[in-house]
Amino acid sequence: MTITQPDLSVFQTLESEVRSYCRGWPTVFDRARGSRMYDEDGHEYLDFFAGAGSLNYGHNNPVLKRALLDYLERDGVTHGLDMSTTAKRTFLQTFQDLVLRPRDLPYKVMFPGPTGTNAVESALKLARKVKGREAIVSFTNAFHGMSLGSLAVTGNAFKRAGAGIPLVHGTPMPFDNYFDGQVPDFLWFERLLEDQGSGLNKPAAVIVETVQGEGGINAARPEWLRALADLCERQDMLLIVDDIQMGCGRTGAFFSFEEAGITPDIVTVSKSISGYGLPMSLCLFKPELDIWEPGEHNGTFRGNNPAFVTATAALETYWADGSAMEKQTRARGEQVEQALISITEENLADVKEYRGRGLVWGLEFHDKSRAERIARRAFELGLLIETSGPESEVVKLLPALTITPEELDEGLSVLARAVRETV
Repeated sequence: MTITQPDLSVFQTLESEVRSYCRGWPTVFDRARGSRMYDEDGHEYLDFFAGAGSLNYGHNNPVLKRALLDYLERDGVTHGLDMSTTAKRTFLQTFQDLVLRPRDLPYKVMFPGPTGTNAVESALKLARKVKGREAIVSFTNAFHGMSLGSLAVTGNAFKRAGAGIPLVHGTPMPFDNYFDGQVPDFLWFERLLEDQGSGLNKPAAVIVETVQGEGGINAARPEWLRALADLCERQDMLLIVDDIQMGCGRTGAFFSFEEAGITPDIVTVSKSISGYGLPMSLCLFKPELDIWEPGEHNGTFRGNNPAFVTATAALETYWADGSAMEKQTRARGEQVEQALISITEENLADVKEYRGRGLVWGLEFHDKSRAERIARRAFELGLLIETSGPESEVVKLLPALTITPEELDEGLSVLARAVRETV
């Protein structure tokens, strides 16, 4: 693909140096539909990024777009704080009927601010309020958001350093297979909990991602998650599952913890819950934990009604028969896995590991700088992929769940070429 030099001057001179994704993809995007984006010069890109998991149903999904346009054209409420609206009522009823009841999940639904880190902050605050304790346990290579409470339970040293103050009341523990199978699960964690001389304050809760996305696509085994849930119950700690990136069908089932057969006390959901890329997040928790006082945790933008509309349309379109969506995602995931096996066999000396679940996959190389070179070359070839891991050492694949097998093959072929051309 021949790329002409785009006019990036206003971004470079006026926008903050904090910008990041645009540095890896130096063009000006103008349109998007399904799994494809187009820049202002008409160049086409296949999207294996999906808004960092916010666009599970693709860009400008026509069913969701129609519902949104109809709502706006009739002057439906756009901003309503936490007022009762028809859009919110319809979403809540649909979410209960299509998601919670079929899974026998008893959760109350809280609308915090519209971002993922807002949901995490509300979950941490609620856990501390319920248990009357301040310590939270998280895991190595975790990522839970960029606000201070979320950063305190995030592992990445670079992101933590940006806080500028000590990040306290959080204690990291080893994630699944952190010691390459040499140490029994939770040996260190449980010993600290039971030893009166360990210095570990009794935690209010444990927060975990079933698949660590930003941490390098590290997938926890179902048996590890079950053991963690059992440990939390025995030690009187709440279990919080952060499903912000891996929920809404990304791993196959609607919630990523379903495969493990556990019922977390609290679940955070964001990104693709709106279905359309509109800001929206949920904090779900068991009814007995709902001890909030009215207005005790609030925010101006906790009632994004257009997002309720697209979220409802997404649930009705893709989750009325959730088994069909799950089956399709798993089939697409097998397609990705076969391609990564081929890439690994072709580059046996260079590939360290491929790993993933559903439609989230990572490809790690022994040379930790290789992933960024591959992502850069993929962009030049018309494919949008990002990197993850503490040193950006993993090529991360996060295509839309609605991507076609043909589009998936096309993108995987580009990825294979990018790998070959960056040796």
